[in-house]
Amino acid sequence: MTTNLGTAVRMIKGVGPQRAELLAQRGIYTLEDLLGYLPFRYENRIHFSKVKDIQPNGTYTIRARVMSGQAVRSMRGRDAIYHLLVQDDAGGSLPCKFFHGGYLEGRLKPGQLLILHGKAEVDKLRPARLEMINPQIEVLSGEEIDSTEVGRIVPIYEAIGTFGSRQIRRAMYAAVQLIDQTMPDVLPEGLRARLGYPSRGEALIHTHFPEPSESLEALNTFRSPSQQRLIFEEFFLYQLSLALDRKATRKENAMAFRVREDAVREALKRILPFKPTAAQKRVLAEIAADLEKTAPMNRLLQGDVGSGKTIIALQAVVIAMENGAQAALMAPTEILAVQHFLSARRLLAKAGYRVELLISGLKGAEKTVALKRIRSGEAQFVIGTHALIEDSVEFTRLGFVAIDEQHRFGVLQRKRLMDKAAAQGHAPHVLVLTATPIPRTLSLTLYGDLDVSVLDELPPGRTPIATRMTTEQHLAGVWEFLRREVTAGHQGYVVYPVIEESKLELKAAMEEYERLSREVFPKLKLGLLHGRLSSEEKEEVMQRFRKNEAQILVATTVVEVGVDVPNATVMVIEHAERFGLSQLHQLRGRIGRGAQKSHCILVAPARMTDEARARLATMVRTSNGFEIAETDLQLRGPGEFFGTRQSGDLGFHIANPLRDREFLELARREAFVLADDAGQQETLQRLLRMLPPEWQRRYHLAHIG
Repeated sequence: MTTNLGTAVRMIKGVGPQRAELLAQRGIYTLEDLLGYLPFRYENRIHFSKVKDIQPNGTYTIRARVMSGQAVRSMRGRDAIYHLLVQDDAGGSLPCKFFHGGYLEGRLKPGQLLILHGKAEVDKLRPARLEMINPQIEVLSGEEIDSTEVGRIVPIYEAIGTFGSRQIRRAMYAAVQLIDQTMPDVLPEGLRARLGYPSRGEALIHTHFPEPSESLEALNTFRSPSQQRLIFEEFFLYQLSLALDRKATRKENAMAFRVREDAVREALKRILPFKPTAAQKRVLAEIAADLEKTAPMNRLLQGDVGSGKTIIALQAVVIAMENGAQAALMAPTEILAVQHFLSARRLLAKAGYRVELLISGLKGAEKTVALKRIRSGEAQFVIGTHALIEDSVEFTRLGFVAIDEQHRFGVLQRKRLMDKAAAQGHAPHVLVLTATPIPRTLSLTLYGDLDVSVLDELPPGRTPIATRMTTEQHLAGVWEFLRREVTAGHQGYVVYPVIEESKLELKAAMEEYERLSREVFPKLKLGLLHGRLSSEEKEEVMQRFRKNEAQILVATTVVEVGVDVPNATVMVIEHAERFGLSQLHQLRGRIGRGAQKSHCILVAPARMTDEARARLATMVRTSNGFEIAETDLQLRGPGEFFGTRQSGDLGFHIANPLRDREFLELARREAFVLADDAGQQETLQRLLRMLPPEWQRRYHLAHIG
């Protein structure tokens, strides 16, 4: 039998047209897709318990016969509770109760043999006896058990709409019957044999329906041999795509910039507002060495809040411009793009460089003029949002691209910007900046095709920030502390999670600005900054704050990145439980930029979720960005680390970069060896030809081979 993995899912027994529509909402269209929808846990329903042995709150599987059954309807007559009494072969009887169970009336008859699986609970009306509420039941036609529900280790699937775990299980059982264990295997035979992994067909069958001898603990920790094979396979194919991308990129031609000439060195000194740290010098040297080569740079620059990533990027921009090339910087939001533009213009304009801003907010003649300047080359450095990758944007000699907070962009968006330079016959040098320290596991997953530089040193003179947590009941003391800091000549921020009052009963920035100005700090000067202000209005507010004409800045998360006021020593974050760890860390990074002692005060309700409390406790405990990122990853999982379903976006069905880091490391080593080994190119090409089109799209391998 030849397995047709492209079989439409609606053709599989237990699916049909209506359920196929539900599956389509999860991107499941074919047999191949359905097999990739894996159980998230397993239950051991092999061994049957006796009624006499069951205990309250335990989960049991029981084989028993129907003694009696009756549906008792409510007075309204809309629904019924079905009362079932069963007895096992040892004479133990067990009452069961099914809410909304009217459908069972007439279907269960005395003498029928059932398998029941459920939790034993104390009968509230008769505390001396136990009962099962809504147990799963299987009607047996004879003494033999052939069931997807009991007598085996049972896979548990996440429901898809009205398509519940039990129905998915039955459809999946039909699906695995279609698997040919000799189906083509995407892992090279030598590699699979060396690692001792089962075949792909065998791995799929036993991951969905494990053998009775399989360890339940191994299954529920995703460490059965079949699960390990599928985890490795997903990481291997993804890392192979990164390895091949990296190999292809290094074959491209980029502009080789002159870096060591006196004119370039003088230009770099002119824009530096401070003496660089040792870490900044080291990282700039790494970048400069890349820029001198004809192979395009592809480098990730990681650095904690305030470590100087932006000034490093601007130095690389200057090198490009001094070599007659254009440079571009893409930011994820208009607010951040404008902040970068104003900062770059302040540093670069005095040296005669021409900086251009391109955002969606530009309209009509203003945008036309900007596009003309970019096309002609008059604009040497272009800063913008995703507007930079629009078809109407044409560069004349784009040689360097910086991408800020790249995890908020898709890989394809990054490539579209690189293609702007490719259209001119060369590849650009690319520097990706991230202020969110990334744990190694995710760095290898998301940025595995990039070289990595780390700014692990803060500029001198920075004092540690004292962080404490308090409740709303103590706000009067918080405001008094802020008033004392301002009276001493310092400044502070008060941050809220929303702009206007909302149904969530969160304090809103606009309302609180009015209240604080009127009732709490009537003698002080306050400013208000939020995302709905125009670019000009935002800059006006920030200029007042920089000049200390506004002593307290009330804001939303607009101040999360790019705001640098060394005189600000206090950061008050209200409803801190509503912010993610990365946001809190970024907000805290707005203070502590001068020599004065700084304080971050997290205000939250006394009652909050355990996860929220863990986030705030982490902020109080440490200011190390990498430690915070590791905690964030553990709390939220890789799928939500960047605020998106990142794991799913990467095409992982079972692999988890946090849980499976050893497989990630192994898969990366094996994938990069295969990509670079000249003696294995035939094996590589055979693997690429074997991949179905959907896999090629999922792992970005469609354009290779």
